This record gives sequence, structure tokens and C-alpha cells, in this order.
Amino acid sequence: MRFSTLAILLSLVIGPVSRAQTQKSAQVPGTPEKVIIDTDIGDDIDDAFAIALALRSPELEILGISTTFGDTEARAKIVDRFLGEAGRSDIPVVTGAPTHTTNVMNQRRYGEASHFAKAAHPNAVDFILDQIRRYPGQITLISIGPLMNVGALIDKDPTTFHKLKRVVMMGGSIECGYGDLWFCTAHGPDAEWNIINDIPSAKKLFLSGVPLYVMPLDSTQLKLDEVKRAFLFKQGTPLTDALTLLYHEWGQQTPTLFDPVTVAYILNQRICPVQPMNIRVDDKGFTRSEPGAPNALVCMHSDAEAFFRLQIGRLAAP
Repeated sequence: MRFSTLAILLSLVIGPVSRAQTQKSAQVPGTPEKVIIDTDIGDDIDDAFAIALALRSPELEILGISTTFGDTEARAKIVDRFLGEAGRSDIPVVTGAPTHTTNVMNQRRYGEASHFAKAAHPNAVDFILDQIRRYPGQITLISIGPLMNVGALIDKDPTTFHKLKRVVMMGGSIECGYGDLWFCTAHGPDAEWNIINDIPSAKKLFLSGVPLYVMPLDSTQLKLDEVKRAFLFKQGTPLTDALTLLYHEWGQQTPTLFDPVTVAYILNQRICPVQPMNIRVDDKGFTRSEPGAPNALVCMHSDAEAFFRLQIGRLAAP
């Protein structure tokens, strides 16, 4: 009886996290991991670097790229051109519902000045649900934007959403806020962009029970300095040329590569080792670590050298 009680307690504590291990059996060893990337490309530049790393990673099979937040059609046209320039127009591009925002999409012209742009795009929620039904237990959703599409997936079909292999997301702030680097002493956590722009959807995700891997501000504030930029942009490949154009339209100097850490983690877990945590999203968009059963695996510290060796090495390769 004591053994049975202990087993029940352990299942309650580790259930949501251990599901990730169980679902790995659905993937045939040695085959590329099926992924869908959900992005708000067009504002900051790090989304483009994340997609670029995924494109140059044979370990991944990109089933589709969905756009979220604001003018999702304009974002989709940016992805259309980016994929076209990279020779990957075969990857479906789908759009979430548009939302109101005053945020300036500084890379909009890149998508509009393109013969790759499609006149319209399929619905993101329907596409993602269809892919999950087709490949139950095999798809990793890479979430690198505000969580409108994720919330809509949960609302429309929570049963199918639960058949994801996992969600790997950039989002949240546990101990370090914006501007805090490895020492994290300035002012503590912040309400992070991807969380604060759709707090209800963030709450749904963290309560969903789907295996969740979180790359917060604590581990993702990795700066692409001038030396690295110069080396990368002079390579002259279609992909690096596209990144160079988007970088100049972005119009700032030193990018912080928050979003590519999600892709890097999938490729090499040692770059951003995770630990189980119980995360609660509060009404102000803060992600609070609290006592209780873990609902997420969180990376608190990343290996910047290993990350850039992977990122630059993949993007600069012929």
C-alpha cells in the first residue's frame, strides 16, 4: 500500500514533464525531428536568425511556419521571400488571426518587395491541428512569438493539442530581466514580450500539461557582436544575404539572438540545459517560479560560446 501511494504521488509530480520522454518513442531514431515554427518575424531580427538556423539543420523537418501577432499576412510575406531566397519555397507558410498593435514592423518592405509573396495564406490553427493529427506525438512546436496561435489551438481542440510531442518556446523571465546578462544583478525579472502580449494564452499553455521547454530571458540574451556580424554577412550566400537585408531594415546595431536559442536547444541540449520548475503566469505577465509540481523544463543558463559556434557555423557553411 505504501509503495502504491508513493507511485501515485510521483506520477502527480512528474507527469507533465515525463510525458516528453514517453512521446519520444513516436519518432523513429535517426529521422529528422518534425517541427512547426510559430513566429512574429518582422519586428525584431532574431526570428529570422532562428528560422535560418532551422533551415540549415538537417536534423529538423520543417512542416510549416506560422505567423502570429499584428499584421500576420505582412509577416507571412516576409517569410515567403526569406524561404524563396533560401530555395525553400516548398515549406508551407500559414497565418494566425491578425491583432491590433502599435508596434512598428520595420521589415515589412522586405516582404512587399518580392515576387515570392503569395496572395493569401492558409489558416495557421487549422494547419497546425491537421499536422498534429497526421503525426501524433511527433511534432515539436517552436514558439518564438506572442502566443495567440497557441491559445487558439488550445481553445479549438485541446485534445489534439495534447498530441504534440512538446512545445519549445522563447518566453518568460525567471530571475533576469531585459539587459541583465550572465550576472543578473540589475533589477530582477521583467514581463517578457511573448508572454505579456497574450497573457491569457500564456496561462493556458503553462496549465496545458503538454511537455513544455522554456528558454527565458535568463538564458537567451546572446549578442551578435560586430565581429560575428561582419564574418557572417560577408559570406555572400543567398541565406546570409537575406539576413543582411533584414538586418539593415531592422535598423539597429547589435542584435540579441533570443529566439535562435530554441532551435539550438533542439539541436544540442547541452547548449541550454534545462531543469524542472513550476511556473505560474500572473495577471501582469510575469512568469513566477513557485513550489509545486513541475509544469515546465526551463533553461536558466546557456553556453554562449557553443551557441555561436553552432549558429555561425551552420549559417556560414557553403
